[in-house]
Amino acid sequence: MSDATTFKALVARKDDDEVTAVVETLAEADLPPGEVIVRVRYSSVNYKDALALTPNGGVVRDYPIVPGIDLTGEVVSSESDQFAAGDMVLAHGYEIGTGRHGGYAEYARLPADWLVKLGSLSPHEGAAIGTAGFTAAMSVQALQRHGIAPEDGPIVVTGATGGVGSVSVDLLAAAGYEVVASTGKPDAAEHLKMLGATEVIGRLPEDPNAKPRPLGKARWAGAVDCVGGATLADVLSNVRYGGAVAASGLTGGAGLRTTVMPFILRAVSLLGIDSVQMPIEPRRALWEKLGSSMRPQHLSDALHDVDVKDAVSVIDEVRAGKYSGRAVVRVAGGF
Repeated sequence: MSDATTFKALVARKDDDEVTAVVETLAEADLPPGEVIVRVRYSSVNYKDALALTPNGGVVRDYPIVPGIDLTGEVVSSESDQFAAGDMVLAHGYEIGTGRHGGYAEYARLPADWLVKLGSLSPHEGAAIGTAGFTAAMSVQALQRHGIAPEDGPIVVTGATGGVGSVSVDLLAAAGYEVVASTGKPDAAEHLKMLGATEVIGRLPEDPNAKPRPLGKARWAGAVDCVGGATLADVLSNVRYGGAVAASGLTGGAGLRTTVMPFILRAVSLLGIDSVQMPIEPRRALWEKLGSSMRPQHLSDALHDVDVKDAVSVIDEVRAGKYSGRAVVRVAGGF
């Protein structure tokens, strides 16, 4: 890029209690510091992107900002010997789309130590997996490292139609686990079974008005919880002895009303999953697996493409809990 180069971006601005996002023209000087400039091809829509466009969403440091916590594309210039022009890369987490301009722009400038080479994945596949799929892979990996094997019993996945949930169902089923998918969308049952779910149940707890029990029936060998709140509390109370819950979501609330009973009477472990600050070397190693041994089997089946200029409508659906599957944002040619 030259100093005179301009490009299009979807820019979010906050005015009092309202956040709006419109397409604007930016210049290279508007990009944050970093050693590598990437021509962005694709991004995606995540719940955090919805929070970035929500007044008091709590994720954006300062406005204006270009949202998009994921991005894939081609290196156009590099001051780092780790990357060269023409390399296909992806990036997500850290401050992308929350503390600095993110993926909803034709160009991004990033520190070299935040970037991952795509390897066998295409830019579209990398964006399709994105933060959601990476978080799912972290969750599955955490349960496996805890020692939970397929023969130990069923794994419940909450919020199973979302980005993290749907990929978790896919990865767990491919690894041989019996997967129980929990969702509030009954019409998604057939799709979840196609992804590999053995059984599809409603939202947890089954009776949201019932008084929470410190311990319930020992049902699950483990869980991937993408919801939090009362759902996580219910799941914890129903995990079998020595089981674990990999928790990454808070769409059901950030509070957790539970007791110590699951932890001290059933030796249940709560495994926190955070993809934002994960160091770059294990991040790159897990992405390599996502391109090979852990590649999602049904990635395209829950996938929807949307032009970046139309991404706000999808973000609104995600915020309202009405969107199912994974939205890939077409940045190159999407303005």
